[in-house]
Amino acid sequence: MRRFLLLIGDIAVLYAALITTLIVRYRGGFADQLDFHLLPFSIMFAVWILVFYISNLYELNITKNNLSFFITLFYSLIANTVISILFFYLVPFYGITPKRNLFIFLGIVLLLLNGWRRYFNKVISQKNENNNTLIIGKTEQSEELHEFLKENPQLGYRSLGILNTDDKNALGVLEDLVREQNVRTVVLCPSSYNIPKIIDVLYKLLGLGINFYSLSDFYEMTTGRIPLGAINQTWFIENLSEGNKGVYESIKRLMDVVFSILLGVVFVVFLPLVAFVIKIDSRGPVFYHQKRIGKRGSIFELIKFRTMRIDAEKSGPVWAKVGDTRVTRVGRILRRTRIDELPQLWNVLKGEMSFVGPRPERPEFHLNLKKEIPFYEERYLIKPGLTGWAQIRYRYSRSVDDTFQKLQYDLYYIKNRSIPLDLGIVLKTISEVLRSSGS
Repeated sequence: MRRFLLLIGDIAVLYAALITTLIVRYRGGFADQLDFHLLPFSIMFAVWILVFYISNLYELNITKNNLSFFITLFYSLIANTVISILFFYLVPFYGITPKRNLFIFLGIVLLLLNGWRRYFNKVISQKNENNNTLIIGKTEQSEELHEFLKENPQLGYRSLGILNTDDKNALGVLEDLVREQNVRTVVLCPSSYNIPKIIDVLYKLLGLGINFYSLSDFYEMTTGRIPLGAINQTWFIENLSEGNKGVYESIKRLMDVVFSILLGVVFVVFLPLVAFVIKIDSRGPVFYHQKRIGKRGSIFELIKFRTMRIDAEKSGPVWAKVGDTRVTRVGRILRRTRIDELPQLWNVLKGEMSFVGPRPERPEFHLNLKKEIPFYEERYLIKPGLTGWAQIRYRYSRSVDDTFQKLQYDLYYIKNRSIPLDLGIVLKTISEVLRSSGS
């Protein structure tokens, strides 16, 4: 609902800025001018909203009145300004080239959008004061959730703290605590369900209109990932049923084939240039072939442009790291822009990969990771992808801990995957590529 209100507010601001511009320029005749300007500006506004989306301006975890947020907003407005100029002056299908109007509009929309976003961010940060949240059960995941809510008040939850179920005194004051602190949301760790006293107290409080959540559901809803420490095999049986995904998988496969062919044409055009710069930068082959694990544990050969020296793994496979000296000069550019991933279009066309899915892991690392991380093999329930939810939400894996974090995102994607989510991930990936910040 908050995202929807944010979207509606942005649209209202854009049209308000247009109407204000026309009133300033044409005064009493603005109504006729509105008919003339409405269609082309509406098309332009649709593009603006898309740019806002891929810039993460509809992600509630960044909607804070801080420098980082307004830098993101500023860069988005710059991108939209360039797009608007190109739209009106290079594609003059609508018979208008609004030189003065466009720049008046840009000035007005900058002021209105800045004011609206400041107001929205302030209001939703304050509203959490009315949504006191209590977490019952002290675990590593509940502590992570408590800290996350404290750091992100714009999500609308004010975490009062964690009630330790091992503390008998705390259990004795549970009902009074909920009533006196006006608790509106209660989050229950798995162990809480096995304590009859807690269940009895919460049952009595049903009439207060409190929202009750399991830790795994609430954690997933607020963070966009699945808490591995709060789930068991039953969770997978209940949430990862594949029987209702047949239509989705068919549509996704069709899209994979169509877009891998279309992008493949572009890839072939640029292949000679990329191959040339790789060869003159360092000795070795243009392409790099590597065994990876695919759907249901099948092994396939992934293809990439070579970005490392040919002796990079002479001592055996190792994790990538920040400032990896094995990466060539051209390789750094190819990685930042994700151009090195383009040969994988062949893997997508063959059906070994999809555009969106978990990152395909190397067999050498898989053997250790499945021992260290619970439920690691469940990420292979679906095809791996060129990009994915984990790839856009978390940095490149450089350790077992990084992989643990990314698995939580992978499981979220496997559970919630859909065409709209896939399209959103692709758009966010495009944003990362344009900013040369590939993970």
